[in-house]
Amino acid sequence: MGSLFCPSLIVFFSLWLTLISPSHSIDCSSLKLPGGIRHYSNCTELPTLNSTLHFTYNATNSSLFIAFSAAPSNADGWIAWAVNPTATGMAGSQALLAFKNKGSMVVKTYNISSYRSIVEGKLSFDVWDLEAEATNDGKMVIYGSLKVGGSVEKLNQVWQVGPGVSDGHPMKHEFGKANLGSWGELKLVEKVSSGSSSPAPSPVPHNDSGDGSRAMEIYAGFWILALVSWLVSVL
Repeated sequence: MGSLFCPSLIVFFSLWLTLISPSHSIDCSSLKLPGGIRHYSNCTELPTLNSTLHFTYNATNSSLFIAFSAAPSNADGWIAWAVNPTATGMAGSQALLAFKNKGSMVVKTYNISSYRSIVEGKLSFDVWDLEAEATNDGKMVIYGSLKVGGSVEKLNQVWQVGPGVSDGHPMKHEFGKANLGSWGELKLVEKVSSGSSSPAPSPVPHNDSGDGSRAMEIYAGFWILALVSWLVSVL
């Protein structure tokens, strides 16, 4: 019995640590938006620039609702989140850019046709309900809704932060590793079988009350109890 019990315990605790590991269970309540009023189906910590994206995709009307949060590189700087319909970098991006204008937060749209041409103007897709706010911890948040193609399952997203605004025009951002690596793929739906798809699972389930983390704990507890029952049956 002793020789079986010890290895079993090792397996037990290994699985238990895997189930409750932060890499598998991230408490999305730590990514709360100001006010805690808006709710989104998904939220994720983006890999660079200490930024987060909350989003909900409505496949019925091909609409995407987003809240992008990041800290500008200076207090009077700007933040931006964009979709690139044609490539993976900044050139060609359709951007939502937020900054303070005379003390108030504003959101403007920019069609970035090239690295040298950042022109404010209409985007290649419809956007609405654009808002922005500044938080007490020095971050800014962009809220917006946009129309995506009916058959789109993923998007090329780009995000960025900058140092300031001059005469209403955003100043160039830094070209550090984090700035140059601020792009990636945003999955809207996940294929489950040939010819079918389903809404993308939440990278981090968003719930301001912290219910997401409690649900994960209950889920882990269920499997722990099942494992204990198995150990009792074989010992």
